[in-house]
Amino acid sequence: MLPWGIGRRISYQQTPGFLSVGSELPTMTMEHVEALKCTVCGEEYEAEGITYTCPKHDGPVEGVLDVVYDYDEVLDRFDHDVDGDIPDMWKYRAFLPVEDDADPITLGEGGTDLFDAPRLSEELGVEVRVKDDSRNPTASFKDRATSVSVTKANNLGHDIVVCASTGNAAASLCGYAARGGMDARIFVPGSAPEGKLAQPLVYGADVLQVQGSYDQAAKLSLEVTEQYGWYNRNAAYNPYQVEGKRTAGLEIAEQTRHDVPDWVVVSVGDGCTIAGVWKGLKEFEKLGFIDEAPRMLSVQAEGASVVHDTFHGDEDVDEVAETLADSIAVAKPANLRKAVRAVEESNGDSVVVSDEAILEAEVRLGSTEGLYAEPAAAATVAGVERALEQDIIHEDDSVVVVSSGYGLKDTKNAKRATGDPHRISPDIGEVERIYGAGPDY
Repeated sequence: MLPWGIGRRISYQQTPGFLSVGSELPTMTMEHVEALKCTVCGEEYEAEGITYTCPKHDGPVEGVLDVVYDYDEVLDRFDHDVDGDIPDMWKYRAFLPVEDDADPITLGEGGTDLFDAPRLSEELGVEVRVKDDSRNPTASFKDRATSVSVTKANNLGHDIVVCASTGNAAASLCGYAARGGMDARIFVPGSAPEGKLAQPLVYGADVLQVQGSYDQAAKLSLEVTEQYGWYNRNAAYNPYQVEGKRTAGLEIAEQTRHDVPDWVVVSVGDGCTIAGVWKGLKEFEKLGFIDEAPRMLSVQAEGASVVHDTFHGDEDVDEVAETLADSIAVAKPANLRKAVRAVEESNGDSVVVSDEAILEAEVRLGSTEGLYAEPAAAATVAGVERALEQDIIHEDDSVVVVSSGYGLKDTKNAKRATGDPHRISPDIGEVERIYGAGPDY
């Protein structure tokens, strides 16, 4: 048996994928959660202790689980007005799979702004609004998922958390671990941007930069989880990650309740974000808060397009990840099934965009609306343009794009998009050289 938290222990069942809570722990209750259901075989498990993946399937992220809710119980617990007033994502605690006695580990995530984007809309030729999740505490969408998983880890008695990440999830987990008084051990690929490495180090985490790809870092983090018993935040492997992300779908539905968009556009790497956003939108439709859920548009980079290829029925899918948009540079999407299902269920579609188009979109979003997005976040804008070209989105449609991360996360590629500043001496003549002599007064 391995040490767990402070003076607590966990025992492993013989079945892979399960961690059983020892007798020292208090009973954890989530009466609004009915089960964890396998997305492959449909097997259901009780939502007790920690279950990562269905044990009936081989592979590190086969048998991804989905959280199934008792929506009558959820509605009984949800005592807020659906009026657009969203201080943070914990307004939707009734929808989240956290124990009744859990104290949320929070930095004020969620409740992010939904901006009208008139100049961007004019340039693209379609009505666009921007859900700006770069305004989350660690500057990315990942904070929604992390707040839930760190809350669960803390309530279950863990004091060490771990994940693999291209950068944003690492920064997020480290920030929330610090907030909750836990240690974080992070595995990032060798290609992770320097800005994304600095952030977790400032949060006091152990950062292990793996000389390999994200997928290799993810595999190593799962081996570490099995050997040491640390609580793992990895996308898809931990079924509760999607549940935190779905609060963005709940928020979009609430914020657009009287003007629901035709499309919600999400950039896709592992697939958890689009799966979560769709689940939230679908729930608010099911519960009658909106009349009809939007369609989902998945946007991937040309060099990392497994979800897109699978959705379009390509039999020969290249598991490669060659794109400057590091947050969506995933060769083997862990939540492939949920991502494809989100597009299919919503009667949505999928496009791929080039790195050049992503960089152009980053500048376009910034120069038209003053919103600074990292490449993966700007990919949604490039995706709208591509979908218009392919007659997927039409000029009379309305669109919400999700901006998932802040531009300062990756200044190197921003510089590639913009070029260098003018370098001048402290002489008015230098200014005149650029702008002319100026008006005569």
